[in-house]
Amino acid sequence: QVQLVESGGGLVQPGGSLRLSCTASESIFSINAMGWFRRAPGKERELVARISSGGSTNYADSVKGRFFISRDNTKNSIYLRMNSLKAEDTAVYYCNTVGDMGPRWDWGQGTQVTVSS
Repeated sequence: QVQLVESGGGLVQPGGSLRLSCTASESIFSINAMGWFRRAPGKERELVARISSGGSTNYADSVKGRFFISRDNTKNSIYLRMNSLKAEDTAVYYCNTVGDMGPRWDWGQGTQVTVSS
């Protein structure tokens, strides 16, 4: 089973930035789309950013213009650059595949992002 390891979270003040990383234990080259998800306290997990194998990106309205997703197939990794962070971005962030049948792999442990002054 593929293992996903997320990192890069932490405590940041409103308006700050973070860069999250996610590495898979096997190649993501053939994966059509990868994404970053988040689960805020008391809420369902939601998809916030998606990147296709060709590099096309899509974002949730709540993060558009502030978050930027990228992937490096040579490192089996995807990244999320988060700028202008807000308190409502506080959540545990996860990565996984994105498709019609839902995420393909087991969830990793996620990385906690806390935005607070």
